[in-house]
Amino acid sequence: MGRLLWGVFAMLAATAALASDLNMPVGVTETSREVYGLHMRIFWWCVGIAVVVFGAMIYSIFAHRKSVHPKPADFHESVTVEIIWTVIPFVILIMMAIPAAGTLIRMEDTRNAEMTVKITGYQWKWHYEHLEDGVSYYSNLGAASNQARQLGSGIDPRTVENYLLEVDEPLVLPVGKKIRFLLTSNDVIHAWWVPDLAVKKDAVPGYINEMWTRIDEPGIYRGQCAELCGRDHGFMPIVVKALLPAEYEKWVAARKSGGAPLVASAAAGSPQAHAAVPPAGAAAAQPQGKSELVVAGKKVYGTYCAACHQANGQGMAAANFPALVGSALITGAADAQIQQILQGKNAMPAFGYLSDQDIAAAITYTRNSWGNDSGVVQPADVAAQR
Repeated sequence: MGRLLWGVFAMLAATAALASDLNMPVGVTETSREVYGLHMRIFWWCVGIAVVVFGAMIYSIFAHRKSVHPKPADFHESVTVEIIWTVIPFVILIMMAIPAAGTLIRMEDTRNAEMTVKITGYQWKWHYEHLEDGVSYYSNLGAASNQARQLGSGIDPRTVENYLLEVDEPLVLPVGKKIRFLLTSNDVIHAWWVPDLAVKKDAVPGYINEMWTRIDEPGIYRGQCAELCGRDHGFMPIVVKALLPAEYEKWVAARKSGGAPLVASAAAGSPQAHAAVPPAGAAAAQPQGKSELVVAGKKVYGTYCAACHQANGQGMAAANFPALVGSALITGAADAQIQQILQGKNAMPAFGYLSDQDIAAAITYTRNSWGNDSGVVQPADVAAQR
């Protein structure tokens, strides 16, 4: 008997653990906890309704089978029964609607926000602007995930930590502040979704949506674009890095002075020091060798360009992403390529936010790869074109 009880207990524990993995997260905001509470309350109400309905069906099938009651009961309708099965569902719906409506109203109330972040969706990355702090940056799929996802990479995705859920720069926010998000898009409809914050809303071109959050605990919280926004839809994750207010102020100061961004893969709740890096254009003073630029450019190209032009530079003609192999732009005057990267063209967004060093490295890589042999572009050349 003891072994039987222990087996039942182990089975129930395993079932509870599995249910926890499959269930929605409790989250780290007051709103997320309200949403979770509503979800579980209505879930158990539905379980109770299912038990009553299916119990009545099973009882009726068993107790009123033909062998027991060969002659069925002879009645047509009952006003009492019809009133009962109309009133009870109505009461249940009202009991669900009142708390749900209150939560939805609070979720839409962006008044009295302490800071505002503008989020713009691109195919396939996010752009974040901290409006009060004067800080902005792009967030792309992490280099390790981007490399592993390439066809024929030879990398087992299971060996990549947070595969397809890592970025090069997370959205950094302070805890304890009401933060208003302004959402829009540069191209197609995207959706910004972070389950732990209970926030999800569409980013629509030419329109601004609003939502808000107040994070209670420092840590890293991951999400994804939740709208089918194109062929690389699955490769634009969201990572939010929540810091204590003092650490957030240090991060803002470091970004304004050209400091390095926080790394999203750091342990949750343990902000790390900022390693100083030169600001945009600082590398322009010293010419660099071709091999050095090509090595650096391969990484930049893989992060920002390979999604459209492919890792092999062949592009995708069907999607109007031209090949770079033997391209007139790549083999022609470097100034034209620099201007197109700085200003953008058609579906290609402007990449002027990148440093002179990164742009020069990416251009040199494309001009000396896949059979191209079109010379070297220095950071000073890019600086002269800005």
